Amino acid sequence: MNTINETNFQFPNQKSVYKGKVREVYNIDNELLVMIATDRLSAFDVILPRQIPFKGQILNQIATKMMNDTADIVPNWLFANPDENVAVGHLCDPFKVEMVIRGYVSGHAAREYKLGKRMLCGVNMPEGLKENDKFPEPLITPSTKADNGEHDEDISREDILAKGIVSEEDYIVLENYTRALFKRGTEIAAKRGLILVDTKYEFGKTKDGKIVLIDEIHTPDSSRYFYADGYQERQDNNEPQKQLSKEFVRQWLIENGFQGKEGQAIPEMNDEKIIEISNRYIELYEQITGEAFTKATTDNVLNRIENNVLKFLASK
Repeated sequence: MNTINETNFQFPNQKSVYKGKVREVYNIDNELLVMIATDRLSAFDVILPRQIPFKGQILNQIATKMMNDTADIVPNWLFANPDENVAVGHLCDPFKVEMVIRGYVSGHAAREYKLGKRMLCGVNMPEGLKENDKFPEPLITPSTKADNGEHDEDISREDILAKGIVSEEDYIVLENYTRALFKRGTEIAAKRGLILVDTKYEFGKTKDGKIVLIDEIHTPDSSRYFYADGYQERQDNNEPQKQLSKEFVRQWLIENGFQGKEGQAIPEMNDEKIIEISNRYIELYEQITGEAFTKATTDNVLNRIENNVLKFLASK
């Protein structure tokens, strides 16, 4: 199957292109951003050497659906979707923080908790919890937004304000939007038999100063989900939770001696593992959206994307 590793398009009125870990963003005339979701896979802030079939399409389509399903409570940047792998949005100046919100002691929070830490990003984690227990209230634990090749770092609300990364006035809006989105995301997940465990949101400011949601929302790359059915029974029996997220990739990497640290080699991902990961992404798409996934044609995937974007830009 043809996958999308990178793109090198030259669109009319293109001013610049930014290549993130998994998305490539083209600035059109300092007005619109054309964001292409590639099939690259990143974990521990490292881009893995092989791509996952249909991953970009899945992320783009889940994010689009979730943007539409939350637009009544939080404004977002989305303008159009000319292709299965493409979102076009309004140009924004992004905030240099990722707003991470956690409803459960899982992932990074669980790893810190096991080390005996009870403070995460300046927020207290109560005593007496075990991995995958629910927090009494969701915790906002921000991280810095690192450049490519660098690691995101935990940061407290106090440090964000003290360093002037975000003004207090704007940060209050980010917090309120984050809680509102997580509440809605939790409700959407519950209807599908899922628990939204934790997630992250990114925000930007439009040219007229409006704070909007950008990038992705409630995808397997940015979020962790558990199956609700059997959750409590598994907790009571100290069993691992059945989950849908990118965490299974992280766990496989950890088991094979890789956590993104210096000197560690990325384990080889054979064809069987690649297809397994792709199928897990498709499973999450269908579970969280309640819709069957339709694979886009990949015969000439780069030509398909380029032609669809050109048609869209010409019609503006």
